[in-house]
Amino acid sequence: MNKLVEGKVALITGAGRGIGREHALMLAAHGAKIVVNDLGGDESGVGADATPAQQVVAEIEAMGGEAVVNGGNVADFQAAKDMVQQAVDTFGDLNIVINNAGILRDRMIFSMTENDWDAIMAVHLKGTFGPTHHASVYWRERAKAGDPTYGRIINTTSPSGIYGNLGQSNYGAAKAGIAMFTVITAMELAKYNVTCNALAPAALSRLTAPLMGGADLPDEVKEAMSPRWVAVIAAWLASEEAANVTGRIFDVRGNQLGIAEPFRLGPSTTQPDDPSQLRDVVAGLMAEATLNSDMDGRPAGGPGRPAHTI
Repeated sequence: MNKLVEGKVALITGAGRGIGREHALMLAAHGAKIVVNDLGGDESGVGADATPAQQVVAEIEAMGGEAVVNGGNVADFQAAKDMVQQAVDTFGDLNIVINNAGILRDRMIFSMTENDWDAIMAVHLKGTFGPTHHASVYWRERAKAGDPTYGRIINTTSPSGIYGNLGQSNYGAAKAGIAMFTVITAMELAKYNVTCNALAPAALSRLTAPLMGGADLPDEVKEAMSPRWVAVIAAWLASEEAANVTGRIFDVRGNQLGIAEPFRLGPSTTQPDDPSQLRDVVAGLMAEATLNSDMDGRPAGGPGRPAHTI
């Protein structure tokens, strides 16, 4: 096997279970040294337990790799700095950051509490910003000192964030923010030899299993939706081969891989200065515009996605 990230150092958040665990195992199998970050809370972000991260480190060491545990909370800005520093102190460098930590607090908007909103934003959005910021400072300082840099940032958005899903206005808003954060960060860090991409995975994990049928799913479906498929593209994006790929959102559904195209300007026209004359103008634009996507990323009507009527 050609080892894509031999000798590289990776920080992976939320790596104790699910997709994050698969990222850690895949990159370790391809030669990377891993900081396995996981707070170890429950699905809603409550509690802490180092056991899952410790188990992943043990798996990596059993295969002959190198890894250390980090139990920091990605929503804590100082903890995010500490995990970046731990990578440098332990392994001498940092090359790859995979922002994967996440929780769920699904509610319809009329039932959502302020805490439901704030907790999701803290873990997903701020939890992506913190490690990315501190890693970017590290790479920029190396570049300014004349040292070579190698940076790969791989964020985790979601079909809910780029296509939309009922009951997830908090989660979807955070994931949409991560998608655009990815695009802009890619622009800002290109001159430092740092790429920034994002994955929008559909995979079985402890967060998604209850929504997808969980233990009742046939084995072939479990295999088709295994989180290890998400780690395949992650490992490649972390490699030298992906040096010219940045600012992209990859839709990953089992072994199916696509690129989600971001917002673009659709039909446009000149509007009158009298709002009472806009009905026909807007109707014309709506008739030409592509429908909003469903969770498969394809234009579709349905609840919350009305057809072109006015």
